[in-house]
Amino acid sequence: MTDDRLRMTPGPTEVPAAVRQRMAEPTPNPDVEPEFFEFYRDLTAKLESIYGDDDIVILGGEGILGLEAAVASLVEPGDRVLCVANGLYGEGFSDFVEMAGGEAVVCDTPWRDSLDPETIESHLANGEFDVATMVHCETPTGVLNDLEPVLELCDDHDVLTIVDAVSSLGGAPVPTERIDICLGASQKCFSAPPGLTVCSVSDRAWEQIESFETPSLYTDLEPWRDAADEEWFPYTHLSTNLYGLDAAIDLLLEEGLEAVFARHEEAAARCRDRAADLRVALYPDGATASPTVTALEVERSATELQRELAEEHDIVLATGLGDLEDDVLRVGHMGHNARVDRVERTMDALEGVLE
Repeated sequence: MTDDRLRMTPGPTEVPAAVRQRMAEPTPNPDVEPEFFEFYRDLTAKLESIYGDDDIVILGGEGILGLEAAVASLVEPGDRVLCVANGLYGEGFSDFVEMAGGEAVVCDTPWRDSLDPETIESHLANGEFDVATMVHCETPTGVLNDLEPVLELCDDHDVLTIVDAVSSLGGAPVPTERIDICLGASQKCFSAPPGLTVCSVSDRAWEQIESFETPSLYTDLEPWRDAADEEWFPYTHLSTNLYGLDAAIDLLLEEGLEAVFARHEEAAARCRDRAADLRVALYPDGATASPTVTALEVERSATELQRELAEEHDIVLATGLGDLEDDVLRVGHMGHNARVDRVERTMDALEGVLE
């Protein structure tokens, strides 16, 4: 079956043919075949070239699993956690903290703005915190946060950090070397199908993880530290999805990270130039807009525009989330779709439905 539909959503993204073909290979038994453990170790080594030197863990579950698992594994009852937030996912970390028995203190910034180091410093200086959570790219608004000053503040106060980089890792530089647990996912900039969480874990994060018992199996990171070397997994792994991720990472590394980042920047710039031509406002300003997703503040109903684009032009976009559902239309130029020709087709279609 052919499918000419263009899915320019900020995840799940278009899956290249090479990835789909790899997933059609025979499925091994990941619990008993030694070759699979060797494959898994090779895949985590490839991911280290994107993440850096920290240990890599790949979990069988969509990216939200990573957010919950990071908190469940790092936060023990009674811990105070600073949830640095300027969007839906930053605020959502507080729910995971409370589920883990921690005390969540939310440091809010308006959703249109990037994180404010002065406000964060004030919170850190006036309270003892064990962990801080934050988001690199807030996908619902397209805001990319400058994390360097925030991570530096957390270092100064000896606070462990969890970063949701699900919508930026592999599409924009992420300061992974300063992050204790950095979370990514297969279905965003990697352009593999949804179903896997990838995360890096620092030595000091492992020390905290191993210091107490996590009251969960599926969200406990501790067993994964030595699982591949000892050739066992805490649960049956998603072998076919891992094959797809491996093929996707090969494509990314063959192109080269710098070239990939430049391609995302070029696609984002063209999307925003076209939006300006159409007199459609960006939700965040250009200085804080992510190279992986553009949020457009539309005057007509975003859900209505979304429907017309799909029905009349065979193009799928995403609306905003929460209170922004009907006010924001989002173009995902990430992963395989971060290409100027695809942006042009998308914006031509948007121009057509706005006339």
